[in-house]
Amino acid sequence: MPHPGRFTRERLRQRVLFRDHWRDDQWFGNWEERVLASQRRATRGSRAARLWVPVILSLFLQVPSSFFHFVPGTGMVRSALWGTPGMVLAVAIALAGPLALIAARRLPGPVVAFVTVVASVDLLLYAADDHPPYFALGFAIVSAVVRGARVWAWISVAAGGAATLAIALLAGAYLPPLRITAVTLGVLLVMGIGEGIRTRRQTMVELSRRVAQRKQNEVQAERVRIARELHDVLAHSLSQINVQAGVGLHLMDSQPGKAKEALASIKESSKTALDEVRAVLGILRAEGGADPSAPLVPEPDLSRLAGLVASISSEGIDVQLDNRINEQPPAAAQLALYRIAQESLTNVLRHSRASHVTVLADRDGDDYVITITDDGIGAASQHDASRQDSGGRGLLGMNERAELLGGTLEAAPLPDGGFRVSARIPAPAKDTE
Repeated sequence: MPHPGRFTRERLRQRVLFRDHWRDDQWFGNWEERVLASQRRATRGSRAARLWVPVILSLFLQVPSSFFHFVPGTGMVRSALWGTPGMVLAVAIALAGPLALIAARRLPGPVVAFVTVVASVDLLLYAADDHPPYFALGFAIVSAVVRGARVWAWISVAAGGAATLAIALLAGAYLPPLRITAVTLGVLLVMGIGEGIRTRRQTMVELSRRVAQRKQNEVQAERVRIARELHDVLAHSLSQINVQAGVGLHLMDSQPGKAKEALASIKESSKTALDEVRAVLGILRAEGGADPSAPLVPEPDLSRLAGLVASISSEGIDVQLDNRINEQPPAAAQLALYRIAQESLTNVLRHSRASHVTVLADRDGDDYVITITDDGIGAASQHDASRQDSGGRGLLGMNERAELLGGTLEAAPLPDGGFRVSARIPAPAKDTE
């Protein structure tokens, strides 16, 4: 019977899955990296262009106007300064700003201040409506804002504008209102352009940081996953080999037959460990694309619990298995349950000095549950010692396996002695309907 709230929980689960997929690169195909790649392509080889294009454009737009200017209905006519000493000053002012832009990359603040002064002089001396604007100032403002000299740009423009108006009023010079309005709007426009480019660059920097952080997290997660797999694969088999080698050495002289059995068991355990290591490496090669023929899911499942229990029983520990899970859980859940049981039994073999262990696998509502209980003498101290010796990696790995699938793990000593490890792995939504 469907229990109350089942559909609400399922809808919530679907929303969470959708949110996770929304963030997943499989849905958006690494859009951040694509944006950065496009940005790199757009800016590749443009470092010199960003420096020299403003210089060349401002020279082309300003210097010729010192000699000629356009008059509507007449066309190009000579400047009023043609052939006069003032021509030299006009050309010098026209050249000063564009040439100063060459240093804008290294000194954006001082450059925008200098070009503002030159543009103010140009406005005071040549205030005619048909005189072209001082284009170098626009490039200097944008360069300063983009390169982090915003304060220089705002203060320079504000001080230059105020000083120009004050000097014009004191000197009685005439500044056409239309030209003053056009200059003000033009300055505000280029300020906005500079702020927009600066914001876009900051966005690209943040995207680069996020991409780098995500790659680092992926690498770290992959390292943890590999370490966890190898730990689970090797710890169990090597612990058995260690115990069997000790038994073989102890019985070599008194009971050669038992020593021979121990060596045969060591051979079988080492073969199993090698097979599992090859399986893990096969998965890694297949994920990297180097070995497409490697099996994609060679992980152990619940069907191998009996063999696991038998390998522990061969060490003289009474292990009882009760597998009540009738259906076939997902492969990820089976792998997690098996590895948790494997690590728990390895700890029993190495640390608990137990004589009896029970392994119970069951379905409890919407969860798969596996419980390993032993009657070890001094179990709490032994497990605490094992956690200190190994840095807690065994229990940490079991807990990570459960949490990765949305489950939980409990590991604690029993009041009457012994130790219990219990893991819960939630069943997928389709299994709860």
